[in-house]
Amino acid sequence: MNKCAVLVFPGSNCDNDAYFVLKNLFNIEVDFVWHKSSNLDSYNMILIPGGFSYGDYLRTGAIAKFSPIMKEVVLKSKKGIPIIGICNGFQILLECGLLPGSLINNKNIKFLSQNVTLQVHNDSTIFTSRLKVGDMLSMPIAHKEGNYIADDDTVKKLEDNNRIIFKYLENPNGSQNDIAGIINENGNVLGMMPHPERACDKILGSDDGKFIFKSIIERFK
Repeated sequence: MNKCAVLVFPGSNCDNDAYFVLKNLFNIEVDFVWHKSSNLDSYNMILIPGGFSYGDYLRTGAIAKFSPIMKEVVLKSKKGIPIIGICNGFQILLECGLLPGSLINNKNIKFLSQNVTLQVHNDSTIFTSRLKVGDMLSMPIAHKEGNYIADDDTVKKLEDNNRIIFKYLENPNGSQNDIAGIINENGNVLGMMPHPERACDKILGSDDGKFIFKSIIERFK
């Protein structure tokens, strides 16, 4: 049975959006899983939603990485379970070492809430199998610390190994190499700053985000 865990931290605010999309639009069985839990054995997909875990104290995601549930997320990542971290979820994945690099303040030091256009750069992942290289996706961003940075060697490895999945068509935050989303070496962990769960219905202005979730569901089949 396909079942997704949507993690919930103190300060998460996109958990309900993700739950609604997966349950009502894609008929996936979904549970909210509190950050103090330590068992994810019932799930074959994990989503870490956006928000402000622990009020973004210290650094975004810096405290959340110590939550009991994250030890289990790391273990599940090694077993190939698909994991997607969106916005604050991406920040948490970076802090706990499942993805390389860091996220710092946007280049204008301001919170950005706007629609952006992403270009697909790898269509052979479990997150992009319903897309093609070069496809353009419209979805919103909502962050202050979404400026992706990494040392030159790390960025080169990401580029050379085709691990940069999405790039901004027009870079809104200063991210190195226009990076908007990356995967781990095994290809089962995706971190991205834009919000696909907020772009799954035309009534919201775009339904381009649905292709990411459809790709993951296709992996189950």
